[in-house]
Amino acid sequence: MTIDEIRAEIDRLDSELLRIFNERASLALNIGHLKKGLDLPVYDPAREKRIFARMTAENQGPLDDQAIVRLFERVVDESRRLERIMTSGER
Repeated sequence: MTIDEIRAEIDRLDSELLRIFNERASLALNIGHLKKGLDLPVYDPAREKRIFARMTAENQGPLDDQAIVRLFERVVDESRRLERIMTSGER
């Protein structure tokens, strides 16, 4: 493959990641709504540990497990931020 072909594939994957991130964010907003109705806390450290453990268990590289955890920490942080918005009524 040429550099341009590889970059085109990276661009395609970036667009797919963007779609997936926003789909995940929409689900996080739904969870925030449900947590508000059930008076549950936004932060669930046990759930976050399970996410990181599952993602590292499924990781086949080339990213190492620490990189995967860092990436998912960011994704989870943003999901938690959206849940807080939902439970606080902010927009």
